[in-house]
Amino acid sequence: MEIYRHRRGLVRTLEAIERGSLTIGFMGGSITDSRGRSRWPEPVIAWFVKSFPKARIAVENAAIGATCSDQAVFRVKRDLIDRNCDLVFVEYAVNDMGIPAKTRSRAREGLLRKLLAGGTRDVVLVYTFAQDMYSDMVNNRVPETVAEFERLGEHYGLGSVWMGLHAMREVMAGQMRWEEWLPDGLHPEHRGSLSYAQSVIAFLNHELIVSPPDTDAADEYVMPEPLNPRNWEHTYNLSFDRVRLDGPWVIRRCTTIPWIDQTIETPAVGARLSFDFSGRGLSLSFDFGKASADFRYRLNQGEWIEGRSAGAPTSAWD
Repeated sequence: MEIYRHRRGLVRTLEAIERGSLTIGFMGGSITDSRGRSRWPEPVIAWFVKSFPKARIAVENAAIGATCSDQAVFRVKRDLIDRNCDLVFVEYAVNDMGIPAKTRSRAREGLLRKLLAGGTRDVVLVYTFAQDMYSDMVNNRVPETVAEFERLGEHYGLGSVWMGLHAMREVMAGQMRWEEWLPDGLHPEHRGSLSYAQSVIAFLNHELIVSPPDTDAADEYVMPEPLNPRNWEHTYNLSFDRVRLDGPWVIRRCTTIPWIDQTIETPAVGARLSFDFSGRGLSLSFDFGKASADFRYRLNQGEWIEGRSAGAPTSAWD
């Protein structure tokens, strides 16, 4: 098992540094979430600032706790692509373990194809750790959620860093205690996050300083054919402007949840909304906090289907 996979060089990143302005993006779950400023992206950002003092460094951390790639694929354009990120780290090996392999495969490839379209940015895959990976890793096997990402990385020429393997080897070598790495069994804090960051920094040091790509001789990126033709590359968000409302609905600017721009809400039982869309499927996203909601829906005048969005201690996505 290898911690680092150096594939196509970080050409766009180095070009941005040479221009004097680099925008770094992060997409993932709570292990990458910027709230609290204690996760692994912080030392990585500090390394960029120290290593390239003449470059203006901007950061777009779009990671959201308890979310997966099937949600990220819908918001990556707004959160990272439209903000002109030159380098994006993608971290979903842990959170995606909770969704079916078929769904996560299509969502992951769609997410990567959106980021790679146009060849204007670099993408690096990073893998963290969850307890369900332990048995595979101690027996020198690659967990399937990581192996799936590696197949995509090989196909699209994306470098990768197995941060979780780096940290586990530190524990096995007596360089870090398990409770220093994962105090709650999943989320690294200061020492564990530093371990994750050190593996990413070692990768970046090789890519950008020790063996940097020749930007003058770099070929234009050509997007390969998809591994799965039914990936979610063409997903899109439906604007509230296209929603027909029946009942006391209100569209509000959200000021309490940083990753939500607008919400559409109603307190009325029986209120309805409808909209037209073209596509093979539909995904609805809810955030009710500790509350929940019952709802009914139907497609193409079919049978009504009942659903429920369950509440959670902090937030609930469906």
